[in-house]
Order: sequence, then C-alpha cells, then structure tokens
Amino acid sequence: MATKTTKTVAKKTAGAPKAAAKPKSAKSAKAAKPKVGKLAAGDKAPAFTLLDQAGAKHALADHKGRKVLIYFYPKADTPGCTTQSCEVRDARGGLAKRGVDVIGISPDKPAAQQKFDVKYGLGFPLLADEDHAVAEAFGVWGEKSMYGRKYMGIVRSAFLIDERGTIIDAWYGVSPKDTVPGAQAALAG
Repeated sequence: MATKTTKTVAKKTAGAPKAAAKPKSAKSAKAAKPKVGKLAAGDKAPAFTLLDQAGAKHALADHKGRKVLIYFYPKADTPGCTTQSCEVRDARGGLAKRGVDVIGISPDKPAAQQKFDVKYGLGFPLLADEDHAVAEAFGVWGEKSMYGRKYMGIVRSAFLIDERGTIIDAWYGVSPKDTVPGAQAALAG
C-alpha cells in the first residue's frame, strides 16, 4: 500500500507545474532565481539581502540610483581572494568618482568577513552568503575541482550593474587581477 501512495505522490509532483505557478516577490525571497544559469548584459540582477561583516542587513536595492560592482569570491583571506579584494579596494576611489559602489560576496560567516576587512583595510561591504542562495541566483555556484576532488563552490565572478538594477556586464571565472580592469573597460565603453 505504501508503494501505491508513493507512486501517486511522485506522479502528482512530476505533473505539477514548476516554479512559474508560485511567483516569488523580491520581498518574500532572499534572492530571486535567474531565468537561466548564467546572467548576461541586459538581464535584471537578482534582488538580495544579506548580512555584511558588521552583521547589518545589506540589500542590492540599497544602491538604487548608483552603479554597483559585485564580485563573488570563494573564501576570505585566501591568496586569490585577497588579491582580488585588495585590487578592488585600491580602485574603489576611482570607481566611486564614476558613481560605482562595490560589494564583495562569499559563503563566509560575517565574523570571517570582518576579520578579512580589518586585516586588509578593505572598507566596503563584504556580504555573507552562507547558504549560497545569492550565488546560485547569479549563476556562480558550481562544480569545481582541486587535486582530482570535485566539489561545489563559488566560481569567481563579477558583475557591473547599472542604476536601475540591470547587468551592464558579467565575468564568470574571472581572474582575481581582471575584476577591476574588466569593470573599468565596461564603464569606458
């Protein structure tokens, strides 16, 4: 009897319409899911609210009316992530003059983000995406491999978003040293 019940439930689930039947609003969801795996220029950036290194809520909507450079990094205070974050820190003044705010996002806890910020004097929001929901919405949570071992994690990526929340440019698998030059080139052209 249990088998029939299981099959019936499976059939109902299989035939049920997918996420389109339940629209998600930006207020009810931590992060809106993208239409496709990777986002591209012209796509609307997924809305999100995450805790920053001080434990305060920080939303993409807080930057309405300004451009935003969002970069995703795998782990705070590791060599590549430190290079990328320090390069963004060093370019932050020039980006601000062009109306661009900066946000870094990783799966680290706010306390780890705080230590990273203090150690390198970064001075901009570092957001904790501990359940990687925002990374998934931006299409940057994916399979990686190290020493023959496969695992899921952040694919280092960056996004330049305009004042209305539309993606100007997206860089998946970006090198730590190419985040700032990519953003500068997109702003220039």
